[in-house]
Amino acid sequence: MIEELRAALADRLGPEAVSTARADLAGYEQGARYGQGRAAMLIRPADTAGVAAAVRACRVAGLPIVPQGANTGLVAASTPDASGTQVVLSLERLRGPLEIDPLDRTALVGAGVRLSALNQALAPHGLCFPIDLGADPSIGGMIAANTGGARLIRHGDVRRNLLGLEVVLADGSVLDLLNRNRKNNTGIDLKQLFVGSSGALGIVTRAVVEVHPLPRQSATALLVPRAPGDVPRLIGDLEAALGDFLSACEGMSRNAMACALRHRPRLRNPFQGGLLPGYAVLIELAASCGPDVVDLQAMLENFLAPRLEDTLADAIFGRAEDLWALRHAISDSLKEEGKVIAFDIAMPRSALPAFRAAATADLARDWPWLRVCDFGHSGDGGDHFNLVWPHDAAEPFDPACVEPVRALVYDRVVRDHGGSFSAEHGVGPYNQAYYDRYTTPDRLALSGAVKQLLDPEGRLGVVRFGSPDTTDNGATP
Repeated sequence: MIEELRAALADRLGPEAVSTARADLAGYEQGARYGQGRAAMLIRPADTAGVAAAVRACRVAGLPIVPQGANTGLVAASTPDASGTQVVLSLERLRGPLEIDPLDRTALVGAGVRLSALNQALAPHGLCFPIDLGADPSIGGMIAANTGGARLIRHGDVRRNLLGLEVVLADGSVLDLLNRNRKNNTGIDLKQLFVGSSGALGIVTRAVVEVHPLPRQSATALLVPRAPGDVPRLIGDLEAALGDFLSACEGMSRNAMACALRHRPRLRNPFQGGLLPGYAVLIELAASCGPDVVDLQAMLENFLAPRLEDTLADAIFGRAEDLWALRHAISDSLKEEGKVIAFDIAMPRSALPAFRAAATADLARDWPWLRVCDFGHSGDGGDHFNLVWPHDAAEPFDPACVEPVRALVYDRVVRDHGGSFSAEHGVGPYNQAYYDRYTTPDRLALSGAVKQLLDPEGRLGVVRFGSPDTTDNGATP
C-alpha cells in the first residue's frame, strides 16, 4: 500500500516530492532536541493544492499525518512516533510567492518560508517581522506553536501579528481565511482555532502577517536590582516612563551568566571586578525614528540615574551586541556544564520572584546538587527555569529523578502561581502528560470536541486534545 501511494503521489506531485528511502527520511525523523521516530513516507508538496492532494490520498489510505515545518520545536510536536505508520508532510517547499505590501505593512507568506528569509525580504522596505527567536523556524511552524520570543513585551506573539490564514483541513479541503484587514468583526475569528494547535486541527499553508518598521536606533543597558523582588517594580516604572520604546526585558541569574562566561571565553564580563550579581536584567529601548527626533540613550540614562540610589545597585552601558551576546550564549553553554532539565514556563510577571525563591528552596532541599541556571523574559513573565545536573556532581545523573523534579516545578508554576507549563513551545508528546494533568475537565472536553469536529478520524498531528480517556480524535472509546 505504501509503495502504491508513493507512486500515485509521485505522479501527481513530482518524484522529488515523495520518498520512502530511509536516507531521505532520516532528517525528518529526529526532533531539534526531543523526539525520534520512524516515518512511513515523506511528502514534500510545493503548493497548497499539493498539500490538499497529499492529505486526501493519506486519508483514503488510512495513514496518519505529521505536519512538519523547519522542525525546530522542542516538544516533539512535528516528529513521527516509533510505529513507522505515520507520514511526515513537510511544508519546507511552500515558499512562494511572497507578497509584501509596504503601504499596508502586510506580507502574504508561504508556510515554508523561514523567519530569516522573510526578514531578509522585508528589510529593503524598512520593515521586519519582529518575533525574535534563537532558532530559525518556518512561518507555518511559528503559527502552529504561537511563538513569542525576546521582544514579545513590545510586539506580542505570533497570534497578535496574524491577520489571515489558509489551512488544509483533515478531509483535504482548503479553508481560505486570508484576511488582510486589521479590523474585521464579521463573526467568529476562525483562524485563531489553528494558532498554537501544533498541526492537530489543520495544516497551515499560507498566512498574512502584520509587519513593523525596522528600528533606526536602540539603547541597551544591563541593570542589577538591589534584590530580585525589585524587578517587577522596575519593569512597571520603565513602562510608565518609557513604555512606547521598551522592546526587551530579559532576566539572567548569576548561575546562568557564570556558565556562559565559563564556556564562552570570548565573552566579556561586563561587571566591575568580574563579580557577578545574583540577578541582572537586560533592557532594550528601540524606535523607528532617529536620535534627532528622540534620543533613546539620553532617555534611558535619565531614567536610570535616580534609581541608582533606590532600586538599582548598578547600571551598565556598553555595546548592545556585547550585552546581548551574554544573554544569547546561555542556552548552549548549559549543555556543556551538565545534563539540562529544561523548562519553558510563564506566570504573571509579579509572581516570578516568589516562584524563583520557592522553587529554588524546594530543589536545594530535595536535590541539592542541581544548579538553577534560569534566564528568560522578565518583562512578560516568561522564564527558562533550566536546571543543570553538573557533570562533576557527587550524585551521577539519574533519569528517574527527572519526572519528580518536573512535577515539583510545574506544581509551583501552575497551582501556586496560576502560570503555564508551556510558555512558547505549545503542546507535544514531550509535555502531553502535563497538558492532561493541568488542563481542567471543561477545557479538555471542549478541546476534544473541536478536534472531533475538524479531524473526526484523528489523522492529523501527534497531540491529543481532549481528556486522557478519549481516543486521538476526541471520541470516547
